[in-house]
Amino acid sequence: MSGSFFTSEDKQRFKPTSHSRGPWDENHCHAGPPSGLMARAAEKLLPQQQLVRMTINLLRPIPFAGFTVNAEVSKQGRMVSLCNTSLLDDNGKPCAHAESLHVTRQADFQVKTTTLDVPLPKDGRSGSFPISRTLHDLPSFTGHGVETRYAPNNTPEPGPTTAWIRTVDLLPDETPSPFQRMCPMADCGNAFSRNAEPWEINFMNPDLTIVMFREPQGEWMGSHSTGHWESNGIGMADAQLLDQHGVVGRAVQTLLLRPTHAVP
Repeated sequence: MSGSFFTSEDKQRFKPTSHSRGPWDENHCHAGPPSGLMARAAEKLLPQQQLVRMTINLLRPIPFAGFTVNAEVSKQGRMVSLCNTSLLDDNGKPCAHAESLHVTRQADFQVKTTTLDVPLPKDGRSGSFPISRTLHDLPSFTGHGVETRYAPNNTPEPGPTTAWIRTVDLLPDETPSPFQRMCPMADCGNAFSRNAEPWEINFMNPDLTIVMFREPQGEWMGSHSTGHWESNGIGMADAQLLDQHGVVGRAVQTLLLRPTHAVP
Protein backbone atom coordinates (compact mmCIF):
# COMPACT_ATOMS: atom_id res chain seq x y z
CA MET A 1 0.00 0.00 0.00
CA SER A 2 1.08 3.57 -0.57
CA GLY A 3 -0.36 7.01 0.02
CA SER A 4 -2.23 8.35 3.02
CA PHE A 5 -5.77 8.75 4.31
CA PHE A 6 -5.68 12.56 4.05
CA THR A 7 -3.76 15.53 2.72
CA SER A 8 -3.67 18.98 4.28
CA GLU A 9 -2.02 22.31 3.60
CA ASP A 10 -2.55 23.85 7.05
CA LYS A 11 -2.99 20.73 9.26
CA GLN A 12 -6.43 21.98 10.29
CA ARG A 13 -8.56 21.40 7.19
CA PHE A 14 -8.18 17.92 5.77
CA LYS A 15 -8.92 16.56 2.31
CA PRO A 16 -9.67 12.81 2.23
CA THR A 17 -8.04 10.52 -0.29
CA SER A 18 -9.73 7.46 -1.77
CA HIS A 19 -8.25 5.34 1.06
CA SER A 20 -10.71 6.93 3.51
CA ARG A 21 -13.88 6.76 1.38
CA GLY A 22 -16.68 4.80 3.06
CA PRO A 23 -18.30 1.72 1.47
CA TRP A 24 -21.91 2.95 1.48
CA ASP A 25 -21.73 6.41 -0.09
CA GLU A 26 -19.01 7.76 -2.33
CA ASN A 27 -19.49 11.21 -0.73
CA HIS A 28 -18.84 10.03 2.85
CA CYS A 29 -15.77 8.87 4.75
CA HIS A 30 -15.28 5.72 6.75
CA ALA A 31 -15.25 6.96 10.36
CA GLY A 32 -12.02 5.20 11.37
CA PRO A 33 -9.46 7.51 9.70
CA PRO A 34 -11.22 10.75 10.80
CA SER A 35 -11.25 9.36 14.34
CA GLY A 36 -7.48 9.14 14.05
CA LEU A 37 -7.33 12.83 13.11
CA MET A 38 -9.44 13.72 16.16
CA ALA A 39 -7.04 11.76 18.35
CA ARG A 40 -4.14 13.58 16.68
CA ALA A 41 -5.63 17.00 17.49
CA ALA A 42 -6.18 16.08 21.13
CA GLU A 43 -2.71 14.59 21.56
CA LYS A 44 -1.06 17.73 20.18
CA LEU A 45 -2.67 19.83 22.94
CA LEU A 46 -1.54 17.49 25.75
CA PRO A 47 1.79 16.03 24.59
CA GLN A 48 3.08 15.33 28.12
CA GLN A 49 0.16 13.02 28.93
CA GLN A 50 -0.95 9.75 27.36
CA LEU A 51 -4.27 9.60 25.52
CA VAL A 52 -6.05 6.74 27.28
CA ARG A 53 -9.72 7.02 26.38
CA MET A 54 -11.65 8.70 23.58
CA THR A 55 -15.43 8.63 23.07
CA ILE A 56 -16.56 9.85 19.66
CA ASN A 57 -20.17 10.66 18.87
CA LEU A 58 -20.79 10.46 15.12
CA LEU A 59 -23.45 13.11 14.55
CA ARG A 60 -23.78 12.94 10.75
CA PRO A 61 -21.85 11.48 7.82
CA ILE A 62 -18.31 12.77 7.50
CA PRO A 63 -17.99 14.51 4.11
CA PHE A 64 -15.52 13.21 1.57
CA ALA A 65 -15.33 16.80 0.29
CA GLY A 66 -13.21 17.75 3.31
CA PHE A 67 -13.54 18.97 6.87
CA THR A 68 -11.88 20.86 9.73
CA VAL A 69 -10.77 19.49 13.10
CA ASN A 70 -10.69 21.75 16.17
CA ALA A 71 -9.67 20.78 19.71
CA GLU A 72 -9.54 22.50 23.09
CA VAL A 73 -8.54 21.42 26.58
CA SER A 74 -11.56 21.45 28.88
CA LYS A 75 -9.68 20.41 32.05
CA GLN A 76 -5.94 20.64 32.60
CA GLY A 77 -4.82 18.51 35.54
CA ARG A 78 -1.55 17.33 37.01
CA MET A 79 -2.60 13.70 36.70
CA VAL A 80 -5.69 13.71 34.45
CA SER A 81 -6.81 16.11 31.71
CA LEU A 82 -9.80 16.26 29.38
CA CYS A 83 -10.03 17.50 25.82
CA ASN A 84 -13.00 18.21 23.52
CA THR A 85 -12.53 17.80 19.77
CA SER A 86 -14.94 18.68 16.98
CA LEU A 87 -14.99 17.73 13.32
CA LEU A 88 -16.82 20.32 11.18
CA ASP A 89 -17.89 20.30 7.55
CA ASP A 90 -17.13 23.25 5.28
CA ASN A 91 -20.38 24.95 6.37
CA GLY A 92 -19.33 24.80 10.01
CA LYS A 93 -21.79 22.04 10.93
CA PRO A 94 -20.46 19.49 13.45
CA CYS A 95 -20.19 15.97 12.05
CA ALA A 96 -18.48 14.38 15.06
CA HIS A 97 -17.57 15.31 18.61
CA ALA A 98 -15.10 13.58 20.90
CA GLU A 99 -14.12 13.79 24.55
CA SER A 100 -10.74 12.36 25.45
CA LEU A 101 -9.04 11.47 28.73
CA HIS A 102 -5.29 12.01 29.07
CA VAL A 103 -3.22 10.60 31.95
CA THR A 104 0.27 11.48 33.19
CA ARG A 105 2.67 8.60 32.76
CA GLN A 106 4.50 7.30 35.83
CA ALA A 107 8.07 6.11 36.07
CA ASP A 108 8.21 2.35 35.60
CA PHE A 109 7.70 0.40 38.79
CA GLN A 110 7.04 -3.20 39.76
CA VAL A 111 3.42 -4.20 39.22
CA LYS A 112 1.63 -7.45 38.55
CA THR A 113 0.21 -7.51 35.04
CA THR A 114 -2.34 -9.75 33.36
CA THR A 115 -1.19 -11.41 30.16
CA LEU A 116 -3.23 -13.34 27.63
CA ASP A 117 -1.94 -15.51 24.83
CA VAL A 118 -3.08 -14.00 21.55
CA PRO A 119 -2.34 -14.97 17.95
CA LEU A 120 0.36 -12.87 16.29
CA PRO A 121 -0.07 -11.04 12.98
CA LYS A 122 2.89 -12.94 11.51
CA ASP A 123 0.98 -16.19 12.10
CA GLY A 124 -2.17 -14.93 10.40
CA ARG A 125 -3.17 -15.47 6.81
CA SER A 126 -3.97 -12.75 4.31
CA GLY A 127 -7.62 -12.24 3.50
CA SER A 128 -10.13 -9.74 2.23
CA PHE A 129 -11.72 -7.08 4.39
CA PRO A 130 -15.02 -8.46 5.76
CA ILE A 131 -17.19 -5.96 3.86
CA SER A 132 -16.71 -7.24 0.34
CA ARG A 133 -19.52 -5.38 -1.45
CA THR A 134 -20.07 -1.62 -1.56
CA LEU A 135 -22.73 0.72 -2.95
CA HIS A 136 -20.31 2.30 -5.43
CA ASP A 137 -17.48 1.22 -7.68
CA LEU A 138 -14.88 3.74 -6.46
CA PRO A 139 -11.76 2.93 -4.42
CA SER A 140 -12.51 2.95 -0.68
CA PHE A 141 -11.23 2.14 2.78
CA THR A 142 -12.47 -1.45 2.67
CA GLY A 143 -10.77 -2.32 -0.58
CA HIS A 144 -7.74 -0.05 -0.82
CA GLY A 145 -6.96 1.56 2.54
CA VAL A 146 -6.18 -1.55 4.57
CA GLU A 147 -4.35 -4.86 4.40
CA THR A 148 -6.04 -7.65 6.37
CA ARG A 149 -4.89 -10.83 8.08
CA TYR A 150 -6.93 -13.39 10.00
CA ALA A 151 -5.88 -15.49 12.97
CA PRO A 152 -5.81 -19.28 12.44
CA ASN A 153 -9.33 -20.75 12.15
CA ASN A 154 -10.81 -17.28 11.58
CA THR A 155 -12.37 -16.08 8.32
CA PRO A 156 -14.06 -12.97 6.86
CA GLU A 157 -17.43 -14.67 7.45
CA PRO A 158 -19.90 -13.32 10.08
CA GLY A 159 -19.30 -14.19 13.71
CA PRO A 160 -16.73 -13.44 16.44
CA THR A 161 -13.41 -12.81 14.73
CA THR A 162 -9.75 -12.21 15.53
CA ALA A 163 -8.10 -10.22 12.78
CA TRP A 164 -5.34 -7.72 12.05
CA ILE A 165 -5.14 -4.73 9.73
CA ARG A 166 -2.30 -2.56 8.49
CA THR A 167 -3.22 0.82 7.06
CA VAL A 168 -1.66 3.74 5.25
CA ASP A 169 -0.65 6.71 7.44
CA LEU A 170 -3.09 9.50 8.25
CA LEU A 171 -0.95 12.15 6.53
CA PRO A 172 1.84 11.82 3.96
CA ASP A 173 4.49 13.61 6.05
CA GLU A 174 3.74 12.27 9.54
CA THR A 175 4.06 8.99 11.39
CA PRO A 176 0.82 8.45 13.35
CA SER A 177 0.96 7.91 17.10
CA PRO A 178 0.06 4.45 18.41
CA PHE A 179 -3.43 5.65 19.42
CA GLN A 180 -3.98 7.25 16.01
CA ARG A 181 -2.85 4.08 14.25
CA MET A 182 -5.35 1.99 16.23
CA CYS A 183 -8.37 4.19 15.44
CA PRO A 184 -9.19 2.66 12.02
CA MET A 185 -9.19 -0.87 13.48
CA ALA A 186 -11.22 0.25 16.51
CA ASP A 187 -13.98 1.50 14.21
CA CYS A 188 -14.04 -1.83 12.32
CA GLY A 189 -15.29 -3.94 15.23
CA ASN A 190 -18.87 -3.91 13.93
CA ALA A 191 -17.68 -5.19 10.53
CA PHE A 192 -15.43 -7.99 11.82
CA SER A 193 -17.97 -9.10 14.45
CA ARG A 194 -21.13 -8.76 12.35
CA ASN A 195 -23.80 -11.45 12.76
CA ALA A 196 -25.19 -10.99 9.23
CA GLU A 197 -24.13 -9.36 6.00
CA PRO A 198 -24.83 -5.62 5.53
CA TRP A 199 -27.17 -6.29 2.61
CA GLU A 200 -29.34 -8.25 5.09
CA ILE A 201 -29.01 -6.13 8.26
CA ASN A 202 -27.53 -2.64 8.46
CA PHE A 203 -25.32 -2.26 11.55
CA MET A 204 -24.39 1.43 11.62
CA ASN A 205 -22.54 2.71 14.68
CA PRO A 206 -23.38 6.24 15.94
CA ASP A 207 -20.47 6.24 18.39
CA LEU A 208 -17.07 4.74 19.18
CA THR A 209 -15.29 4.45 22.54
CA ILE A 210 -11.63 3.45 22.66
CA VAL A 211 -9.77 2.70 25.90
CA MET A 212 -6.08 1.81 25.73
CA PHE A 213 -4.03 1.16 28.85
CA ARG A 214 -0.87 0.49 26.81
CA GLU A 215 0.32 2.07 23.59
CA PRO A 216 0.32 -0.55 20.81
CA GLN A 217 3.58 -1.32 19.05
CA GLY A 218 4.16 -2.10 15.40
CA GLU A 219 2.16 -1.43 12.24
CA TRP A 220 -0.32 -4.31 12.57
CA MET A 221 -3.32 -3.45 14.77
CA GLY A 222 -5.52 -6.34 15.89
CA SER A 223 -8.83 -7.05 17.56
CA HIS A 224 -10.90 -9.93 18.84
CA SER A 225 -14.45 -8.70 18.28
CA THR A 226 -17.91 -10.00 19.13
CA GLY A 227 -21.25 -8.58 18.00
CA HIS A 228 -24.21 -8.54 20.39
CA TRP A 229 -27.41 -7.99 18.41
CA GLU A 230 -30.95 -7.74 19.80
CA SER A 231 -34.35 -7.87 18.10
CA ASN A 232 -35.17 -4.37 19.43
CA GLY A 233 -32.80 -2.94 16.81
CA ILE A 234 -29.99 -2.12 19.23
CA GLY A 235 -26.65 -3.85 19.39
CA MET A 236 -23.05 -3.53 20.51
CA ALA A 237 -19.73 -4.42 18.94
CA ASP A 238 -17.19 -5.31 21.64
CA ALA A 239 -13.57 -5.56 20.48
CA GLN A 240 -10.51 -6.46 22.51
CA LEU A 241 -7.66 -4.47 20.93
CA LEU A 242 -4.33 -6.19 20.29
CA ASP A 243 -0.78 -5.56 19.20
CA GLN A 244 2.06 -8.00 18.57
CA HIS A 245 2.65 -8.36 22.33
CA GLY A 246 -0.94 -8.89 23.51
CA VAL A 247 -3.97 -6.93 24.69
CA VAL A 248 -3.72 -3.14 24.73
CA GLY A 249 -7.32 -2.06 25.36
CA ARG A 250 -10.90 -2.22 24.17
CA ALA A 251 -13.23 -0.59 21.64
CA VAL A 252 -17.01 -0.50 21.99
CA GLN A 253 -19.57 0.68 19.44
CA THR A 254 -23.31 1.10 19.90
CA LEU A 255 -25.13 -0.34 16.88
CA LEU A 256 -28.33 0.69 15.16
CA LEU A 257 -29.71 -2.49 13.55
CA ARG A 258 -32.10 -2.11 10.64
CA PRO A 259 -33.27 -4.55 7.92
CA THR A 260 -31.91 -3.46 4.58
CA HIS A 261 -31.85 -4.42 0.95
CA ALA A 262 -29.38 -1.70 0.08
CA VAL A 263 -27.05 -3.92 -1.94
CA PRO A 264 -28.75 -5.91 -4.73
